Amino acid sequence: MGALFLLIQLAIIIVIVAGVWKVFTKAGEPGWACLIPFYNIIVMLKIAGKPIWWILLFFIPLVNIVIGFLVPISLARNFGKGVGFGVGLALLGFIFYPILGFSDAEYLGPNE
Repeated sequence: MGALFLLIQLAIIIVIVAGVWKVFTKAGEPGWACLIPFYNIIVMLKIAGKPIWWILLFFIPLVNIVIGFLVPISLARNFGKGVGFGVGLALLGFIFYPILGFSDAEYLGPNE
């Protein structure tokens, strides 16, 4: 039973990583960047059109919650999706990143 659970977990992790990898490559960034801690946040900020110094805001309690919603919403908008999709990326990223990565959504660039 434990081995089956681990295999299911591994499959879910692979789908999530593949989804984020595709999002990065659609935006013209290297896909492998999603695997590197902290660097993946820098790349995500770049794709979302936010300044790199916002990475510091992720370390401030309560502010990080707000930033944790603003960045995915901007990311969704840059792919032509709405605020609801951005909230989905923030709350249910394991579902919405593969949807964004494997859909026909195109990166439009920062629109701010």
